[in-house]
Amino acid sequence: MSAAMASAKASAPAAAQALLDLSGVGYSYAGGKQAVAGLSLQLGAGIVGLLGPNGAGKSTLMRMLATLTRPTQGRILWKGRDIAQDPEALRHELGYLPQEFGIYPAQTAREFLCYLAAVKGLPHAAIGARVDECIEMVGLAAGRDRPIGSFSGGMRQRVGIAQALLNDPALLIVDEPTVGLDPGERQRFRNLLTDLAGKRLVLLSTHIVSDVEAIATALVVMQRGQLRFSGSPEALLRAAIGKVWDWTVPERALEAARASYRVCNALRRADGIQLRIVSEQAPHPDAVPALPGLEEAYMVALAHEV
Repeated sequence: MSAAMASAKASAPAAAQALLDLSGVGYSYAGGKQAVAGLSLQLGAGIVGLLGPNGAGKSTLMRMLATLTRPTQGRILWKGRDIAQDPEALRHELGYLPQEFGIYPAQTAREFLCYLAAVKGLPHAAIGARVDECIEMVGLAAGRDRPIGSFSGGMRQRVGIAQALLNDPALLIVDEPTVGLDPGERQRFRNLLTDLAGKRLVLLSTHIVSDVEAIATALVVMQRGQLRFSGSPEALLRAAIGKVWDWTVPERALEAARASYRVCNALRRADGIQLRIVSEQAPHPDAVPALPGLEEAYMVALAHEV
């Protein structure tokens, strides 16, 4: 691992501020396939973007944090308590929105949320007021009495966030929440998460860098079940300096460049194809160093072994 990447990893939140403390956490299936391997992380309040390609182990990690799956190695502490030994210590403070959550299409948003509030054990006398409060928080007041089956994808996701907020959680976990949403709905969802963060730890799992670029206070990058980076977005950007290049090639050389290098972007110009490339060394004497964006920095992190 490069010195810059090691420095970036060292910038993760300090132990004294940690709400979640993962030590050597791993998960292996019965057949021996390892989905998560030896993760050690300390996470405090704020929005943490969990990034990684499909199959990186993000959803498995989320399920372990949500106490739905027990780690096969290591331990997870919530405020100092082992959630495998004492899951209720976290469940009372947990809100979870999985990639897909079941709904009853004929129920109105309010009916559905009242039902879930009862399932979660909220005091009966407090359910109505708390449901109305959560509906207001996620901007669903105008649709509270409409059947959920008539909602757009973005409105359904807001129902999902509302159900996760019913118990006023200190840890809010959302797994790939913007899949299938249009750009406007994605932006509204990101704004909502920012408003909800406060003193909470919001863990947002995604493979779309733009979903966390403007809102994350910390980033965690996974690949093939392993940790590639943990730290601030600024640290991830610093770790990528000197590893991103602009190189203009004739169109006939495009496929060869793609075969030899990690090409982040390709733009047609009057003088050829301008490539944005991730590489430890200049891909060609004509290539010039480029200031990395978060997308390129993420690709740099994926190119490094821990």
